[in-house]
Amino acid sequence: MDMLTRMVEHVGESHSTRDQIVLEATQCFADQGYDGTSLNDIAAAVGIRRQSLLHHFPSKELLYGEVFERLLSVWFERLAGAISSDAQGFDKVEQVLGAGFDFFADHPEYVRLVRREALDGGAHLGIDLAAVLRPMWDRAVAYFRREMDAGTFRRHDPEQLLLTGYGALLSYFSDTPFLGGLLDQDPLDPSALGRRRTHITNFYRMALTP
Repeated sequence: MDMLTRMVEHVGESHSTRDQIVLEATQCFADQGYDGTSLNDIAAAVGIRRQSLLHHFPSKELLYGEVFERLLSVWFERLAGAISSDAQGFDKVEQVLGAGFDFFADHPEYVRLVRREALDGGAHLGIDLAAVLRPMWDRAVAYFRREMDAGTFRRHDPEQLLLTGYGALLSYFSDTPFLGGLLDQDPLDPSALGRRRTHITNFYRMALTP
């Protein structure tokens, strides 16, 4: 059970106002963007006055930062488990791909938030998102290089390989309204998700197998 799932259950049990605010803000920021989201709308959706919201989050910037911090924590938690596993070779790649895919499937709002933040150049987040993700990126690049040097994987540019995977995952989950018209199926339907996950895994397997 991931952090956001526990948070939702916690909200249902104890009605934590702070958690309810973050959950509502996550959806609003994903759907409407930073500039299109108002604290008044979030407060009304939670059923509190704006002043009560400001008691927990004195500014929209702080609330936006909390939304990202919680989602990033869940993502890192998922990936850390896959990265630290005892799996070797492509089995580890498959575990990491699966962890990322499952996280995006569970939290498509995160994908939309990242896309918006990238387009806005990080103007609203107050942190350098690339710098936050850089240690994980460098670790993945180093892993691919070691496995390529050892002959376990076919040689590629590891950074480009990671960019290909990053784009394959994020574009699918960020473009679901458009993709639905191409697939004649909800891209988030379990059968569609299963096909996409299998394809990405097999694509990487074929690319990396010597």
